[in-house]
Amino acid sequence: MSNSSDAIGTTTRHQGLWKFILPSLIGVLLFMTPVPWEGAITIPVAVLAKSFKALLGEHAVTVVTTLVALTALLSSLVTLIRPLQQHNLLRTLFATSLPWLAVRVLGGVFAIMTLNQVGPAAIWHENTGGLLLNDLMPVLLSVFIFAGLLLPLLLDFGLLELIGSLMSKIMRPLFNLPGRSAVDCSTSWLGDGTVGVMLTNQQYEQKMYTQREAAVIATTFSAVSISFSLVVIAEVGLEHLFLPFYLAVSLAGFVAALIVPRLPPLSRKSTDYIDGTTPPPQPHKQPSLCQLFHSGLDQAINRASQSAGFSAMARSGLTNAAEMVFGVLPVVMAIGTLALVIAENTPLFSLLGTPFVPLLELLAIPEAVKASETIVVGFADMFIPSIMAASIESEMTRFVVAALSITQLIYMSEVGALILGSKIPVNLAELFMIFILRTLITLPIIAGVAHLVF
Repeated sequence: MSNSSDAIGTTTRHQGLWKFILPSLIGVLLFMTPVPWEGAITIPVAVLAKSFKALLGEHAVTVVTTLVALTALLSSLVTLIRPLQQHNLLRTLFATSLPWLAVRVLGGVFAIMTLNQVGPAAIWHENTGGLLLNDLMPVLLSVFIFAGLLLPLLLDFGLLELIGSLMSKIMRPLFNLPGRSAVDCSTSWLGDGTVGVMLTNQQYEQKMYTQREAAVIATTFSAVSISFSLVVIAEVGLEHLFLPFYLAVSLAGFVAALIVPRLPPLSRKSTDYIDGTTPPPQPHKQPSLCQLFHSGLDQAINRASQSAGFSAMARSGLTNAAEMVFGVLPVVMAIGTLALVIAENTPLFSLLGTPFVPLLELLAIPEAVKASETIVVGFADMFIPSIMAASIESEMTRFVVAALSITQLIYMSEVGALILGSKIPVNLAELFMIFILRTLITLPIIAGVAHLVF
């Protein structure tokens, strides 16, 4: 009898092992494997997203506008008409608070105005709403669809349990984060920061991260992809300096990751899960790497064995994708447009950059006044500083502005609005505080590297 039970247990473990290995391997290939594509390095999920966007072609903007407008309409109906909330799917996708309903409606209005170029030109201009609707929103739609559908390969079959166990040796002592957060970082780095935020939000909702951990990971480790970094350095005409440029970005980003989470507002975030429950205490004695591997593998096999299979994965993926499309696209359109309108039509960001002039002069950065005008505008959109810096004569200053725009990380036309539209517990004022902290911490480091290069 004992031998029969052992045989059944061994068979079950082998089945669980393969159930862990195959989906997880596909997930790694799709989300974490760098591949060359159109002269840049990216990941297969990003290739799928770009191919889908190309397939939509000139219809992409119309599709996005329709989805955002439909979200505004359905969110109004479901939020204001209570009986509609009895339908689980409608409640999950469209029921929201009144302030967020206003944001969704505003996003729908901005999208329609921009598509038809009606109303104030400041809204639909090519550098404001036009930039978002024509250039960014179709990309986000494509990323959300494929990343949402395929994220369960990383989340539901044990990969994060194994990596989380192994990486706890690094992530916990350095950043006070679970080891699994390393996956979020590498996914952002190789692919897209939006995918990293999606991955973090999904795990936060599943009680894999505490409120503090989710806030820290989303605002610290949703790194800009290598391919976008190439675009930024090309915009300022310094492609030949990409290696020292990316070294400066990586070094400054690492230092910011060590310091910013230990300062308010991130240090004040709750250490409870999304539902207010308290996580189990961390063991005082760190196990060996071999023990961590075996423990992580056991957890991975158990997680894979509990998974209901690919049909459940498909349902989970469809829900993920729908939540991101309907929940985030209108927020990005609304908040991103407002931020860009302010940047384009008011001196607000230039005035906010004035206090940085003495710091830039202290760091011996040429054309400090022009450089200061680009610093805070990065909060609106990451690419605007590089566009503004293209007219600066000093190569060193262009180098610093381009690198700083990437290490600031938080920008409202994409990642910032994405975080606000998710369940991650960070508000707009806190995002701006984190943006300023990252600027103050990374600027001297980037300037130091720049003085070594030039």
